[in-house]
Amino acid sequence: MSLTCGNSTSLPTNYEYYTAGGIRGGITADKPNFYLNDKEIFLYSGAMHYFRVPRVYWRDRLRKMRAAGLNAVETYVPWNLHEPQSGKRPPSDDNADSGPCLMVWDGEFDFGDGGHEMSDFLHLEEFLKTAQEEDLFAIVRPGPYICAEFEFGGHPSWLLREKSIDFRTTEKTYVSYVTRWFDVLLPILAALQFTKGGPVVMLQVENEYAVSNKKDKALLKVLRNLMLDRGIVELMVTSDNPIRGDYGTYPDLFLMAGNFDQQPKEQLDMLKKIQPGRPTMAMEYWGGWYDYWGRAHIDKPVEVFRYNYEEILKYPASVNIYMFHGGTSFGFYNGGRNLAYDEWDTDYHSIISSYDYLSPLDESGDYTDKYWATKDLLSKYNPVKTLLPPLPNRPKKTAYASIQIEKEMFLYDMLQTITPLASKEVVAMETLDINNGNGQSFGYVVYRKTGLDIPAGAVLKIQGRVCDTVMVLLDGILVSPWLASYKDLDGFGTWRILDSTLVLSNRSLTNVRLELVVENWGRVDAGAYRQFKGLWQSQVKLNDEYITDWSVFPVEFKSAWTKSLSSWGKEITNTVGPAMYKTTLRVEGEPVDTFVHMEEWIKGIVIVNGFVLGRYAKMGPIQTLYLPAPLLRTGDNDIIIFEHYKPAQRVDFNDAHIYKRY
Repeated sequence: MSLTCGNSTSLPTNYEYYTAGGIRGGITADKPNFYLNDKEIFLYSGAMHYFRVPRVYWRDRLRKMRAAGLNAVETYVPWNLHEPQSGKRPPSDDNADSGPCLMVWDGEFDFGDGGHEMSDFLHLEEFLKTAQEEDLFAIVRPGPYICAEFEFGGHPSWLLREKSIDFRTTEKTYVSYVTRWFDVLLPILAALQFTKGGPVVMLQVENEYAVSNKKDKALLKVLRNLMLDRGIVELMVTSDNPIRGDYGTYPDLFLMAGNFDQQPKEQLDMLKKIQPGRPTMAMEYWGGWYDYWGRAHIDKPVEVFRYNYEEILKYPASVNIYMFHGGTSFGFYNGGRNLAYDEWDTDYHSIISSYDYLSPLDESGDYTDKYWATKDLLSKYNPVKTLLPPLPNRPKKTAYASIQIEKEMFLYDMLQTITPLASKEVVAMETLDINNGNGQSFGYVVYRKTGLDIPAGAVLKIQGRVCDTVMVLLDGILVSPWLASYKDLDGFGTWRILDSTLVLSNRSLTNVRLELVVENWGRVDAGAYRQFKGLWQSQVKLNDEYITDWSVFPVEFKSAWTKSLSSWGKEITNTVGPAMYKTTLRVEGEPVDTFVHMEEWIKGIVIVNGFVLGRYAKMGPIQTLYLPAPLLRTGDNDIIIFEHYKPAQRVDFNDAHIYKRY
């Protein structure tokens, strides 16, 4: 491998140094430090999730990582993106004593050619080969559970349709589906292992099992055997908070790495005590953090980052900066957190679409102060000097001129394009018989009841908790309160309220159309695992009488559906309530990265050329959505906004993120 570099060409590249004389073996972990191909190595890695970064930007971000002095990139593999729909259910194997039948069943897998909205992000093999071309080794964390503040921790939502399933355990149904997934994924990774001439030097088994609240650690052995049987020969590791001890690992089978953001020496000492005489590694040094909707923007200053990172380097230990480049949770793929860790998500918090994570490379791939701190410290502490590439240019960013809203479409007209399902009672979106029996994964679900007579002062009662928030409309008119601030989440129709009640009208109404519009804010990435969305915990009453015989509309905002909409009205009425608004961004010349500035709007989603960019909310903390240039085209670009409450008259742009001041 050769690189065109501005520094001395007498230095070997990373791969030249560690493969000189041929490849004899991968990473070993039976001494106090790692050895790769019989040469001592400290892994200086950075996390970057290929599925959170546009494909055309992968090489730029990876080269910037290498230019900082890193010698490896770490990534998760999201099962839910790569298998967006299940094929046939695995056959039962009730008579087996050793677990489910290990065979291949039909599934619908996508590694870049599946034709889904996220397909272009999923060229996993290309990403890993690009990392190697950019002189980086790769650490891969294939799950099946990944956390990553990602939707459902990477699990596909269609798994929820299996009544017997018990996530992250050795329960047969779960292991059967994991086996099918690994049958497809692991051969790809096996062919890219270091000892086969590829970049993959280490693989993680599961993730943070000690904090899973699960009591079936034998799952780790099952996953290890699946990996061994499918050709994995590189070092397998687990990672957890060191304070948990070896609860989430088997010290005789795995090397345990640590996840933490403070007191690095104490954390690494704990790891050394658990596995004396073996290498110490921080799999996740949390140099930044993520934000929740409605909470103040997190801050982790560079001084704290630098101090802790240097403590790890001089320990000395291997370390993966989580995240080095966070990217974006595009579409509806942001996760959530249930800080109470209870079954009903009573302390649920939705994570914002931006996964900037206060990283050394920000969401747009630009350098931050933490980048320069990383580069400086690695040049000081890495005992192996290799050739580094010159620093790539900063990304171009612009604030396009504001554009006026041109068209609108009300909820009623939107629903006219969707075939409803009849249901006696309200049900979870995942149980709907759509998408070839896979149910609804994302977006909104609308429950409609027609022909209602509503007395004056009548009370609507939604039993249980809404998952996650609901808007109530009578004949298309919004009658429920807005969610404009974080405090509004303490009111009617949110996950925080048990048995929400709302007075519908102060006068009698006859033959009314009632619609309940429920938004899925993202499934929890850790903690509870029965992550149904919609209205499912109980039923809906009007003055203590059950409402039955609903029409249920899945509103998924798939690209083909959005692009097919034609019933646009040209007069902007500024009506209160959920509606879609359309405009056109005219791009002259090559598109440039920008940020959609939504501070004048209330809450909803932004769609660009049919692609759901992400969520926005006036409650903050963020007021902008990163719009990378690859999602734009020269000429006309369709911008569609689904606003819950009240539109602005225009769409603004900025050249950087804007955060709300509380």
